[in-house]
Amino acid sequence: MRMKKILISGVKPTGRPHIGNYFGAMKQFVDMQDDYESSIFVADLHALTGIDSAQELKSNILEEAIDYLAIGLDPKKVTLFKQSDVPQVAELAWIFDCMTTMPYLMRAHAFKDAEAKNKDINVGVFNYPILMAADILLSDADVVPVGSDQKQHIEITRDIAEKFNRLFGKTFKLPKEIILEEFATVIGTDGQKMSKSYGNTIPLFATTEEIQKAVMKIPTDSKGASDPKDTDSILFKIHKLFLDQKEQVELKKEYERGISYKEAKEKLIESAEKFIAPLRERRAYWANKKEEVLKILKDGGEKANERAEKIMTMVRKNVGLTL
Repeated sequence: MRMKKILISGVKPTGRPHIGNYFGAMKQFVDMQDDYESSIFVADLHALTGIDSAQELKSNILEEAIDYLAIGLDPKKVTLFKQSDVPQVAELAWIFDCMTTMPYLMRAHAFKDAEAKNKDINVGVFNYPILMAADILLSDADVVPVGSDQKQHIEITRDIAEKFNRLFGKTFKLPKEIILEEFATVIGTDGQKMSKSYGNTIPLFATTEEIQKAVMKIPTDSKGASDPKDTDSILFKIHKLFLDQKEQVELKKEYERGISYKEAKEKLIESAEKFIAPLRERRAYWANKKEEVLKILKDGGEKANERAEKIMTMVRKNVGLTL
């Protein structure tokens, strides 16, 4: 029997997810859980670069775990855990810090973007790719599902693994990224990339009223009700996210024949509600089982910790820390 390849990914607990988060990353984790030995972690240590409220962080960690269970992540198939329950990642990150130069890290896109915006950059933001590399390499991962903007972080991880292997002997696998190109960028209700910072999202677990409000603010042009409509429009691009291939073809025909924007928006609201309602119900189920969610995180943390310690034992020996 062929062993499954190992998949790892983590998401920062930063509040309510939106459909861009779902189609860009979260959906992949559910789709792949039968094909890979998957570990998905709540990246609470990474979140410390931007959150300084203990209450906010604690709430976000639990809420994110509930979100992932609600979309269909099965704890019997996937190791769901809290990053900070694997303290070996911080230990390994320090070792990587000591063998990675500042000029190399200064080439990281996230750091350069923050620097260009004159942000007061903390050391955690600068070292972010190092901690991410430790997360990935300690899990012995073969593949890492990421957005296209995270591809460089996987390249940095491979560079660090190769350098460590060269300096201290073969220790780490060289992981590969998985990017779902079709949904690499999900556009928001204003045509920009969907992002909470732009206020252009449709929340993944939105109420009916929230769906209606988000859809109604999507801009349209001045074409008449019966005129053919552009299938490259914001309205169409968002609508097709909720449809299968056959339904997308039918919608395209309706746009090309001529459909009023009022009817097009009503149809989008209907499709979004049909898609989101079951997710909303499952989330309500898990939100009422918080003790069970905490147990899932605890069990996942113990399993991830055990695997990390095996690799960390080898790392300590190879770098000379074990006497």
